[in-house]
Amino acid sequence: MSTSKVKNIILFDGVCNLCNNTVNLIMRNDKRRKFYFSSLQSDIGQHYQSLLGHQVDSILYIREGQILSKSNAALYIAKDLGFPWSFLFIFKIIPTFLRNRCYDFIAKYRYKWFGKQDSCRMPTEAERKRFIQIL
Repeated sequence: MSTSKVKNIILFDGVCNLCNNTVNLIMRNDKRRKFYFSSLQSDIGQHYQSLLGHQVDSILYIREGQILSKSNAALYIAKDLGFPWSFLFIFKIIPTFLRNRCYDFIAKYRYKWFGKQDSCRMPTEAERKRFIQIL
């Protein structure tokens, strides 16, 4: 599937266990099949990082053409996932720089706390339709 056909793409660190478990949680709870996925290490991930002008090491959320990162990405994913996850959007009232400090702290230690894989996750046959492969 190409990116031109979807509006909500989550780009995640494909070797991070926390990130992979978060993708699994989103797929289980995305009843409307609103989200599509690709790793930051993929060609698509590299493309969007080049649009930002810097490398990202945690998450990007392409939401209807807008590129969101860090805590904004996480909060909008929760909002778009729907009830009960959308309640987390209340944290949007906290200033972005404070939310991102917390986000950066977790991101800094995520490999130490949750582990890391040797290579990017490969989607299962059932998941393959949810993963974007070409621009």
